[in-house]
Amino acid sequence: VADAGYGSYNNYLYCEEHGMEKYMKFTMYKKETTDKKYHENPYRAVNFAKDADGNLLCPNGRKFLFKRTQHVKYNKYGRTEELYECESCEGCQHKQECCPRVHKNRTIRMNQELTAIHQEVLQNLESIHGALLRMNRSIQSEGTFGVLKWDKAYKRLLRRGEKNVILELTLISCGFNLYKYHNKKQRQTKVA
Repeated sequence: VADAGYGSYNNYLYCEEHGMEKYMKFTMYKKETTDKKYHENPYRAVNFAKDADGNLLCPNGRKFLFKRTQHVKYNKYGRTEELYECESCEGCQHKQECCPRVHKNRTIRMNQELTAIHQEVLQNLESIHGALLRMNRSIQSEGTFGVLKWDKAYKRLLRRGEKNVILELTLISCGFNLYKYHNKKQRQTKVA
């Protein structure tokens, strides 16, 4: 379980390669699960209906035709997106809601594999096991991060390079544990 920033295509594929289940939230997870208006928006490409041939249909019933497959830059796993363009947005009564800034036909980018992964992640996170993992994470790690970041004003790594960062985090962890140990000893002294 991780923050939404870690729920990327690369990280999901890494999890698959290493036999791990996917419990990392994706970028729009909160909005997807809490904002009903956003989730059910008929102008989102994932909510478009499909015809018998598998073509996407906009809310006005016009087809989106496949244009090309496009590689996403700087992607370790060779992620691609399919580009679709509406056959004609001319005279469409939904133009203002569907694509108000576009003067041409609306185009959408989709990655069917990523959409399927997002559905799997939603199922995992909404399960009982997923809820327990999320709750456990917030109890165990977020409190420590909060103390380090706000109480101790430690908000940024000062060293560079992998070895130096590991050293710095190790020293911070040791300091945090000593801080907890000291507080525990002080409480025991006061009680006695």
